[in-house]
Amino acid sequence: MEPVGIERYVQHVGEELVAAVFKAARPLYGLRVLEVNATFHGGGVAGMLHSLVPLMNDVGVNADWSLLYGDPSLFQVTKKLHNALQGEPVSLNEQDMANYLRVNEAFARYSPVAAGYDVIIVHDPQPLPMIRYLQKGNPWVWRCHIDLSTPHEPVWETLKPFILRYDAVVVSSEAFRKPDLAVETHVIPPAIDPLSEINRELSEAEVGRKLDQYAIPRDKPILLQVSRFDKWKDPLGVLQVFQRVKEAVDCRLVMVGNMATDDPEGPEIFAQVARQVGAMEDVHLITQTDALLVNALQEAAAVVLQLSRREGFGLTVSEALWKRTPVVATNVGGIPLQVIHGQTGYLVEPGDYDGAAAQVVKLLQDPELRHKLGSQGQAHVREHFLMPRLLLDWLRLLAELV
Repeated sequence: MEPVGIERYVQHVGEELVAAVFKAARPLYGLRVLEVNATFHGGGVAGMLHSLVPLMNDVGVNADWSLLYGDPSLFQVTKKLHNALQGEPVSLNEQDMANYLRVNEAFARYSPVAAGYDVIIVHDPQPLPMIRYLQKGNPWVWRCHIDLSTPHEPVWETLKPFILRYDAVVVSSEAFRKPDLAVETHVIPPAIDPLSEINRELSEAEVGRKLDQYAIPRDKPILLQVSRFDKWKDPLGVLQVFQRVKEAVDCRLVMVGNMATDDPEGPEIFAQVARQVGAMEDVHLITQTDALLVNALQEAAAVVLQLSRREGFGLTVSEALWKRTPVVATNVGGIPLQVIHGQTGYLVEPGDYDGAAAQVVKLLQDPELRHKLGSQGQAHVREHFLMPRLLLDWLRLLAELV
């Protein structure tokens, strides 16, 4: 009989890690945990929760997942907060804060948050203030997936009073610890699910059919960036790198980016990219949400790009490395945890389009190098960034809290 739970991951992570997960879960049987975020689809947080919540239940933790249902006024504010935490000078007016707090107060009063959970885990700024509107009788954790290395200080100071109410903060990298934050901070890097649609092994025929469905030929090497159409992902910079690479090696560029419901800037950024592409040849822009397409493209690509200006982690990097595809990326946020320069890909500084293009050309002209870095990349992800390790880290933190 086919295994149905976490034991399915033994083939990827080995028996010892799976046994460690079950051991860590023993003191937590029946613990009621609620995960709260703002989107069910789009972005890495939702992707991880789709796997993490069922796995918690599989090992004996009663985990639920609730969404903060916001309106456009909320997401206009929380996008400002997101940008400010990543370093953009942003000003919040009284109406912004009123909208932000109004939605969180309503959510706290009428959502399942007050339904007797033992631990509540709140993801990112959108639901952060709801803790103010409930009587605390259990541990709360704020899980911030954003690059906090250089936040805009006035906005950081505005959010800190909410964060101080939490019992723990979790970030993705040591670089995001804040010395001025008097709340115990834990580092838990994100992880990918090797059994999900976006990461499961595909046959060559499946890859071919999916690319044919979207009319993407394989007559030239494919460069790929998978990211939301967001200024922090620098999609216009990706086009500049492609133009430089194409002068040396004839290739195609595919840019895949969904529109997350909590990102009001996405349509305008996409429009800027579409205008820049204009009549450029061999550029494919795709906005459909299709996990198998992303999987197939990461498998088929010669090189994956991730040219973010700021990046909390960038799960698409681990996704690409898992398919043995080398990555050329910027040296920001959580990316250097995944891209080991010269071993699993190459790192460049943000805005160094000449440097990025040179590294891509080097990889395109050396298939043996691509194979070597891709194989090392998959091994690196297997050791550090697969879902059972993420589950184990969370179980150990929960045991500390309760």
